[in-house]
Amino acid sequence: MGMATIAGKDVHVNEEGFLTEFDEWDEDVAAELAKNIEVEMTDEHWALIKWLRADYQEKGETATTRRVQTAGGVPTKRQFELFPKKPAKKMAYIAGVPKPKGCV
Repeated sequence: MGMATIAGKDVHVNEEGFLTEFDEWDEDVAAELAKNIEVEMTDEHWALIKWLRADYQEKGETATTRRVQTAGGVPTKRQFELFPKKPAKKMAYIAGVPKPKGCV
């Protein structure tokens, strides 16, 4: 585990750059993470990221795209539109939660 400075804040990250401490996340950190992977955040993006964080706190694991669709109400196709190519990984990265299980 290492450290990185994101949005002027020192945070703990793993070898892939994912935050490892849930409470170090804030919207400024998320905005910079999104910028790093070329995702332009809209209200729809923020709503999904906040849902993902709340779901993680409740369930103790990161939601997969299937769970985001069934429990979060965001169709998989829309997830790919918002977070192209690897939506589950990108959503988790921006939300400051671990990659979902099965996500390469």
